[in-house]
Amino acid sequence: MFVLSIIKDTIAILPANFGVPPAQALIAEINKKYANRVLHDVGLCICTFDLVEAGEGKVRYGDGCLWYKVRFRMVVFRPFASEVILAKVKSSDEDGIRLSVGFFDDIYVPLAYLPQPSAFDPNERAHFWLPDSEAKTPHELLESATADRMYIDQGEVVRVRVEADEFYDDEPGPPKASEGVAVKREARRAPYSMICSIAEQGLGPVPWWKSAQPDGDTMDEE
Repeated sequence: MFVLSIIKDTIAILPANFGVPPAQALIAEINKKYANRVLHDVGLCICTFDLVEAGEGKVRYGDGCLWYKVRFRMVVFRPFASEVILAKVKSSDEDGIRLSVGFFDDIYVPLAYLPQPSAFDPNERAHFWLPDSEAKTPHELLESATADRMYIDQGEVVRVRVEADEFYDDEPGPPKASEGVAVKREARRAPYSMICSIAEQGLGPVPWWKSAQPDGDTMDEE
């Protein structure tokens, strides 16, 4: 789930921090710049693991800062394809299920990766499936007895397999105009998102006694 990535950058230390040990000041500035930031094709940065190399600080004319060329290892959140992780159901709609691991919410299970046969119950705002059912269409499934349905409820912990991840770098740009009237700007896509599956055996809702403390997971226990 977490990997170490080596990154190169030039980091400035402000005059107010000149009395702090350089390594400590550099790590603080790196975390300030990178923590909770998505790097394209790398993942979601969590925190600095350590400094690999740091040059001598040089003062640039005009700002009074000490600038260091550094190489450092960053802890990055990016589960690999086929990895199995635990996540909580954040919301559900007609297109699928959105999951969260507490610090990252852009995890999606589309309809094609749900257990079959399954359907979305608009009254419960949740997906359900009927094991060993001969029903195939959503209409037939919605006519089934509620007691027979296995719901995937909001807040429930599920075990999912990572199928793919996607990175986007959408430029905001100016709002479009039509005949002199401003048109609402299109919603930007998340810079990093994951597509997961719960269609295989062994995946899906986790019994509460097994999900109370997920292995090494930092999901919110709300």
